[in-house]
Parts: sequence; C-alpha cells; structure tokens
Amino acid sequence: MDYRLIGRIWRRDVSVWTPDPAGEAAQSISTRLGWLDVPTGMQAELDRVEAVADGVRGERIDTVYLLGMGGSSLCAEVMRSVYGVRDGFPQLVVMDTTDEAAIAGALTRLEPERTLFLVASKSGGTIEPASMEKLFWQHMSAALGDRAGRHFIAVTDPGTGLAQLSAKRGYRETFLNPPDIGGRFSALSLFGLVPGALIGGPMRELLTGAADMAEGCRQENHNNPGLELGMFMGFNAAEGRDKLTVVLPPSLRSLGLWIEQLVAESTGKHGKGALPVVDEPLGRPDEYNTDRAFVAISTDRDAPDAARLQALQDAGHPVLRLSTRIAGLGAEFFRWEFATAVAGAVLGINPFDEPNVSEAKEKTKAILARGDFSGGSPVASEKGVAVFSSRFAGATPAQVVESAIESLGPHDYVAFLSYLTADPAIEQAVAEIREAIRRRTRCASTYGVGPRYLHSTGQYHKGGPNTALAFVISGEDATSTPIPDAPYTFSQLKRAQAVGDYQTLEAHDRRTVRIHFDRGVDPVRALRALFQLPSAG
Repeated sequence: MDYRLIGRIWRRDVSVWTPDPAGEAAQSISTRLGWLDVPTGMQAELDRVEAVADGVRGERIDTVYLLGMGGSSLCAEVMRSVYGVRDGFPQLVVMDTTDEAAIAGALTRLEPERTLFLVASKSGGTIEPASMEKLFWQHMSAALGDRAGRHFIAVTDPGTGLAQLSAKRGYRETFLNPPDIGGRFSALSLFGLVPGALIGGPMRELLTGAADMAEGCRQENHNNPGLELGMFMGFNAAEGRDKLTVVLPPSLRSLGLWIEQLVAESTGKHGKGALPVVDEPLGRPDEYNTDRAFVAISTDRDAPDAARLQALQDAGHPVLRLSTRIAGLGAEFFRWEFATAVAGAVLGINPFDEPNVSEAKEKTKAILARGDFSGGSPVASEKGVAVFSSRFAGATPAQVVESAIESLGPHDYVAFLSYLTADPAIEQAVAEIREAIRRRTRCASTYGVGPRYLHSTGQYHKGGPNTALAFVISGEDATSTPIPDAPYTFSQLKRAQAVGDYQTLEAHDRRTVRIHFDRGVDPVRALRALFQLPSAG
C-alpha cells in the first residue's frame, strides 16, 4: 500500500484520479475538491446559520419543507432521524419527490403563516425542486401576498437561476455554498448545516467531529480511518466483491441512504464500482454469493448482530468493523467522503462526476415534449397489471417476471425502482420479495424510490458493471396537480421519469422490466402475486 496517496489527495493532486493532468477530467476534478476544507471552512458560517434558525423559531414556524434532491436533501434526512427535532424547533419534512400524493397531501396540510420552505439545489435548476417551488410559491403568495418571500430560504451555488429567483421573489435568506463542492459531498456544507440548524441540531459538534476525522485522515499510515475504509471498498470491488453490504444499527439506519448515494454515484461508472446494499436484514453465510463485502458500524448506543457478523467472517466473507459516536455524525460523513475518494483512486475512476445521470433526464424531457407517457406496448397484461420488456416474455405478467428472475447469475443483483406512492405496506412487500430472491438465488438487491434514486444509485445501475436486473414499478395516480408555467402535471412528470429511466436502462443493455398498475389495483397484492409470494394475512 502506497501511503503517499494520502498526501497527494490533500495536495489536490488530480492525477490521483486521472492519468491526464491537463485533460477535461482533471479540470473538472480540480473544481470538486472543496469538501476537503469544509470541516474547518464552514465554522465561519455557523453564526449566520444559527441566527437565521433562531429567527425562524421566533416567528412560530412549526413546519419546514425541504425541497431538494440527492445531496441537497439526504444529509438533512439523516440529521432529522439521528438527532431528532429539538423542543421548540419546527418539524422538517423532506420533499425529494414528484409524487402526486405526497405533494397534494402537503398542500392539504399547508398552514401558510406557520410554514417555511427551504429550497436546496446546487445547480439551481433541478426539475423536481424547481417544480415544487413554483407550486408552493403560488399557494403561499395567494395566502400571504408580498409577505410570502419571508417564508422561503434558498441554498444554492453562486450565480444560479435559484439565486436569481430568490432575489427576485424576496426570499428571507439566500445561502450561497462554495461552488467547488459536489452535491453528494456537501453534507457538511450549507446544504447540511442550514436544515440541521433549523431543527435545532448540534451543528457546531457536527463540524468539530468532522474536523477531528479530517485530521485523522491526514495520517500516512494504516491508522488513517478514511484510508482503511476506502481501500476495503476499492480492493474488494476490484476483486469482484462489489456488493458493499453496509450493516447499520437502528440508531443509524437512515445513514444508509446517504452512503448509498455517495458511494454508488461516485464509483458506479465505466463498468466498475461498489454497489452499497444498505437495508437488507443480516442473513446466514449460505444466503450470500461471493460478491459481498461487509462494513458494520457500531455506535455508543447500539450495534449490529456480532454473532452473525462473525459467522460471515468465518465463512470467508470480508468484514470491516467500524465504530462511531452518535454525537460524532460529522466524523462519519467525512470518513465516508474521504474513503470514497480513496476507492475511486483504487478503481481508477473519477469519483466526482456522474456521466450517465443526464441521460435519463434527457429521456424524460423528450417524453414530456411528446406528451406520450405510455412507454410503448406491454409484453403481457392481466387484471390491470401491465409489464414491458424487450428482453423477457411470457403469457402473463407473472411469467415475464419469473423469466427475468431465472436470468440471475451468481454476481448479479436486482434493483427495485419504485415510482409508487410511499407506503410502509409496499416497502414491506418489496422487502419480503427481496428476501425470497436472496434465499433462492443468493443475489443482492436494492430498493430505490423514484425519482430520488435517479440522483443516487441511478448512476451505478447504468454505468457500473452490467449485472443489474431492474424492475421499474409505476402506477396510475388518483389525482393530477398542475405544475405552474408547465404544460404537464406532477403525475405526468413522474410517469415520464419512470418511462425515461426504463428506456435509459434498456439503452445500456440492462435487463429491465417495467411494471405498471392501473388505478384500482392494490400494489401490495399485485406485487406479491407477480413475484409468487403468498398473500399476506
């Protein structure tokens, strides 16, 4: 192991990740390394961030809606889950969606005088938060008139369309994040600090923990915690153990979503990468193929099942055990960021770009422009369930699904990509299906909610190793809410995203099945029938 890699990363030597220091990739990388300075560089922003949070609390705001996607929202979700909401501070609702039911529900519950919207977008033009901002601005303006701007805060990069819009609309505050920090590396920047402060989270302790970890990641020896994790990720992925199974205790369960985005979007490209599997229950050694590597995190509150981890290790699976403190969440953010940079170096890829993310966006735009949301003709349909695939066939939808499952090989994985309305019953049904598939095939699986996963594992599914079997699942919405100044509704936008990603996956020669439910179909019963699970209850 060449420990000089550490010094090169800290010196911002772009040749760590690209062989051509004068090329386009090198120039791009040089503009994405600001995350290295964040633990200390953001200290100066804390007084202003906390003052704004105190002002919001003083005006009796009781709900904050965060409108954002990917790196602009996932860190806030983690902080809300891990820290909770401090007494006297507003509740935080993360809206990283185009789901009709979620958006219509927020409108139904809206109390304008007691609501604040935090619009977070690095680019300032991401379609999901931009569409939601238009809708909620329309409703808040109708209720509050020229006072509506006091109920909006923006976090974005300098010079973006959102920065200009916030000035035009008279937002309460606009936070401009350093532009040299990529979205998925922004947890410790203003994208994390602002929502964290609004719920009364310990942001000073967050940065202190991160600064301590950053200092530890300067060590040019085996005690470097970021190097240890990054080498584990990178070398195991390079040797075919590319299903990075992250085993978390209950207190850190939500951290998995953030790790998933960071690692999958950073490493899943050019046929390489580590796929985080973050929400599987820990199984027996004989339930896994030889493509697994396990990272288990213990905290000062709780820990994963030590006996099961030892059994996995005894069976020859690589297991890395980490420990952290709940109060040291910032340290964990930085450790994984640094480790991801190291893993990129090991794999010989640029961890700071996302070359395939834009493809699904372009497909979505084309579908919206045509106004045809059907996605073609199904290969089979029955009782309100239609399935689409260019690869698999069958007389019934269940037969098409079975044909797809039969195609799985030892190092393959299954991706469930759901555009259905968030529902614990649906999540439970998919979890049971995933466990059944693991028992039958020993294959890993992931569960992504659309469009959130497009800003997360979507890059890996298209750019990583061609080992995916993807099920894109959608359904008819009961309502259809227009997007102001757009010729389509939220329901149509979500359908276009589902069909667009299905088309993009197929264009990358991924085995893909799109499942669509008509209105009135119970998705839980339908999913269980399609994947041949017995009816619940």
